Amino acid sequence: MIASEGELFKKILGPAWRGLHPDIQARFDHNPMPGKPLHYTGRMTELTCSSVGRVLGYLTMPLIQGALMPFNDADFPVDIEVYSKQGSAAIFKQRIYRLNGRKPVQFTSYMLESARGEVLEYVGMGMGMKLVLAVRDGNLHFESDGYFWQVLGVRIPIPAWFTPGKTYLCHRNNDSAQFDIRIEIRHALFGTTFTQAGVFREVRS
Repeated sequence: MIASEGELFKKILGPAWRGLHPDIQARFDHNPMPGKPLHYTGRMTELTCSSVGRVLGYLTMPLIQGALMPFNDADFPVDIEVYSKQGSAAIFKQRIYRLNGRKPVQFTSYMLESARGEVLEYVGMGMGMKLVLAVRDGNLHFESDGYFWQVLGVRIPIPAWFTPGKTYLCHRNNDSAQFDIRIEIRHALFGTTFTQAGVFREVRS
């Protein structure tokens, strides 16, 4: 049973894992044991959404709060907790966005490996996306490869036109203590609908 991002990413990437910067490898070698989560803190330098993104964000807020934030903001703190649960192969990630002049927004997703060896991330109400991993210039990249709604164990594909767009995420290393995360969601018709960028570091107890 895999319950850490590092072990899952090593398995999925295979030999490509060795192309990651050693700092990133070491970062993901920290496994969150049940009851002993990993903590990260940082600042969001960019949070944007287009007019289409704003509509999607407000429409989906009751179902997947925080997954698609309909706000434009910058320079605010974010806390991240990565944890596992006893008897579960899922890796959970809770984010708390402390936006300027608004109530904090909390968003929790979880990631696991499917029976077919796919990396799946669930964002709430059975909705999720398949992720493809790659290593470029020593950094770790994720790209969505379709969204779905899972009902009674069956994954129902969501047509691309009815999604916020294709998700691109880059985990870029700065040094052994600090890293950047950049997320862009781009729709084939409406262009970039959402962007997030921030700088983070692990909080050691």
